[in-house]
Amino acid sequence: MAAITAAMVGELRGKTDAPMMECKKALTEADGDMARAEEILRVKLGGKASKASSRITAEGVVATFIANGVGALVEVNSETDFVAKNDDFLALANNAARLVAEHNPADVAALLALPLDGKTLDEVRAALIGKIGENMSIRRFQRFETTGKLASYLHGARIGVIVDFDGADEQVGKDVAMHIAAMKPVSLSSEQVPAELIEKERSVAKLKAEEDAAKAAAEGKAAQSPEILAKRLEGSVQKFLKEVSLLNQAFVKNDKQSIEQMLKEKATTVKAFTMYVVGEGIEKKQDDFAAEVAAQMAASKGA
Repeated sequence: MAAITAAMVGELRGKTDAPMMECKKALTEADGDMARAEEILRVKLGGKASKASSRITAEGVVATFIANGVGALVEVNSETDFVAKNDDFLALANNAARLVAEHNPADVAALLALPLDGKTLDEVRAALIGKIGENMSIRRFQRFETTGKLASYLHGARIGVIVDFDGADEQVGKDVAMHIAAMKPVSLSSEQVPAELIEKERSVAKLKAEEDAAKAAAEGKAAQSPEILAKRLEGSVQKFLKEVSLLNQAFVKNDKQSIEQMLKEKATTVKAFTMYVVGEGIEKKQDDFAAEVAAQMAASKGA
């Protein structure tokens, strides 16, 4: 009997996208023969998982789970929007959110190792890849545990929000979650806006001011003083901070009020929130149909 090493298991997993325990079982059954083990897994997974495992997953859903002051937000990705509407895929996402809330995994790898219906979540995922023939992955999650209240909002399953808040009126939490999905703030307050975003906005404002100054000079107009330019830059940054911080935004249900004013009126405090947008930051594959046709024609001529 050949010794089955961790490196062999890792190599087979990389080829097939099958769960590690399944890879180990297949290698054991094949007495260490990698090709034979791969064939065994292909039979178990319908011959589809290895082909799907390298494809980009930029579609999918966001799922939420809230119970007894504990909540979770999870993004699960697929290759196409069509599969994102599949009942089994939606069940995978909802189960993942529940497992995050109930078990508090440290990361996605720990989440995938959690038990679900006699298997691990990763095994359920791999089996679903084999059944559907499309790659899918659990990208990220956020867990909440609070002494206050949690509210969630899903916009067509592509945008998901959870809000941690204190207040008597639960509708306020739901309204804030809906507002976040619509207006997409990057932080709770202006003080919490990431420094790199502020510097990026400052850089854009500086370039705009330089373009305006060059245009004015070309038209023979007097240049603005450094003091005025500095005020313009700071004004642009402050406007940006107001637009991207939740408390400073105009409430979508009443644009005469800021979120901060509305919360004060309702005696409510928002402590934290998380928003996920499906595929955000993932570079989607852009197929060049014309190039593909040309390549196929060239190949047929050479045959």
